[in-house]
Amino acid sequence: MTREVEKGLGKIGVTLSKPIMALIAIVFGILVIAFKDLLPWIVGLYFIIQGLLFFIEYFELRRR
Repeated sequence: MTREVEKGLGKIGVTLSKPIMALIAIVFGILVIAFKDLLPWIVGLYFIIQGLLFFIEYFELRRR
């Protein structure tokens, strides 16, 4: 499914490497956590976890 999404994004001209997407997700996650309500905490944690997963996937693929 990831490859299908990447192909779709490539067709419309959106190309970002996974480490850049991971950094963006982590930065946005930290910024969202800066707000006071519970929802931003949940969304922020989601972004941070997603970013870490992108990094893990990138380094696993690179190691192969």
